Amino acid sequence: MNVVERTKSPTPKFFRVLRSIGLTLLALSGSVIAAPVVLPTVVVSVAGYLAVAGGVLSAVSQMTVDDDDAKADDELINRMRKDNQNLPRDGIK
Repeated sequence: MNVVERTKSPTPKFFRVLRSIGLTLLALSGSVIAAPVVLPTVVVSVAGYLAVAGGVLSAVSQMTVDDDDAKADDELINRMRKDNQNLPRDGIK
């Protein structure tokens, strides 16, 4: 399974929740970093670390695949390919 197939495959519920948490961390830290007011260096540093953690958490959670659903999808795709091999290509049945 390559990266594109893995990304398009269904994600388990637990990892969808983790992905949402990671995206929330990323958004909050981005708004703190881009704040128009002067913030203490410690706050900006922590926001930078949270941005990295949120990005990694979201990326890893997106790459997690539910094997049962992925196998069912693979079977469906294989069956559709087999059915399409026998269809005429000129549009006449």
